[in-house]
This record gives sequence, C-alpha cells and structure tokens, in this order.
Amino acid sequence: MLNLFVLGLLVVYGGGAWKFWQGYHRTNFSEGKMRLTLMWPILLATNKSYRKNFQKALKGR
Repeated sequence: MLNLFVLGLLVVYGGGAWKFWQGYHRTNFSEGKMRLTLMWPILLATNKSYRKNFQKALKGR
C-alpha cells in the first residue's frame, strides 16, 4: 500500500513538473527554469506570485 502511495506522489510531482516546464514561456519568469520546475510543490504552497505564474503555465492565462 505504501508503494502505491509513493508511486502516486511521484506521478503527481512529475505531472506538475512536466506541465510547468511545457508552459514556462507563459510565465513572467526569465531564468531559473530548472530550479523553479523542481521546487514547484514548495513554491506553490508558499509563494503567491509563483501560484499565479504556475496557473499561467498550466492554463495559458
């Protein structure tokens, strides 16, 4: 059961990273693409500006 949970977390993490990476050009960010992509769960939870840009990357707004 624990393995299934860990697998689920990895899928969610990877999916979020992939979507952000693909939509990065829609954000206001100009550098740090790799760092911002890898740290997306932490930044999403703690940074309002990042949340707005993350939404832009995912939805194109």
